[in-house]
Amino acid sequence: MTDRRETNRPPRKPRPGQKPRRKSANKKPPSDDWSAGERIAKYLARAGVSSRREAEALIEAGEVRINGRKLTTPAFKVTGRERIEVRGKLVKAPEPVRVWRYHKPSGLITTTNDPEGRSTIFEQLPKTLPRVVTIGRLDLTTEGLLLLTNDGGLARAMELPKTGFTRRYRARAHGSTSQEALDTLKQGVTLEDGTRYTTINATLERETGSNNWIDVELTEGKNREVRKALEHLNLQVNRLIRTEYGPFELGDLRPGAVEEIDPKALHEALAEIIPVELLPDLQPVRRERGKPPPRSRVHRRKR
Repeated sequence: MTDRRETNRPPRKPRPGQKPRRKSANKKPPSDDWSAGERIAKYLARAGVSSRREAEALIEAGEVRINGRKLTTPAFKVTGRERIEVRGKLVKAPEPVRVWRYHKPSGLITTTNDPEGRSTIFEQLPKTLPRVVTIGRLDLTTEGLLLLTNDGGLARAMELPKTGFTRRYRARAHGSTSQEALDTLKQGVTLEDGTRYTTINATLERETGSNNWIDVELTEGKNREVRKALEHLNLQVNRLIRTEYGPFELGDLRPGAVEEIDPKALHEALAEIIPVELLPDLQPVRRERGKPPPRSRVHRRKR
């Protein structure tokens, strides 16, 4: 008996009035379906499922399915219209990218938990906020502007040195100094332990008794950089307030307050600074009727 799969017989012609049967399309695995969209690992990170690296590990382990089919590559792109499952659980679409200004008070740390039991900013934030991460950090006793976002990818992009974001502070420091001494910081500073700081612009604002108020601008943002740089000049910082981060200002935001940045102003500000491939799609956030829109508190970058 001849196997029908091996015969060279031509296909049957359709009967009169019968529509020709369509050839069944070969269903390609998700890994071959290169549609326009966002990489799945980034999408899962934005959705709060995991970090990008963890998402890649989940994919390699076969724990991620797109429209019921197992995903085999982290390079696969999604548009948000697919049914995405991780370990059998449906993944909810991530919220539009949002950023908030927060006036961090002194005495709070910027980690989610602390082994020493100290208070964190996340314990003090309004319960109405979605899950957020910080853009950069401020140490325990530093106060002022701290940016928050619901998008981890955006946070990492805004922290990259190549963005050239200027961090601006007002420092109150004990000791004697002059503008001439502060100008030496423009050449950079090398500490005794070998740590090197690049250009720091410091301006003496005024003297109040044994203290000096100093305006400090830098782009690196290394751990305790302002304090250590001024300590290099025999100045002891006893109060430090961050007033600007890139194009974003603290303004008159009161300590402990949180205020969202208008999405349109946010996108315009970031488009001038962050590479297009790192810039997320910002969508307007639905608001309650009668509720005022968020203020921008964004200034144009100096050319």
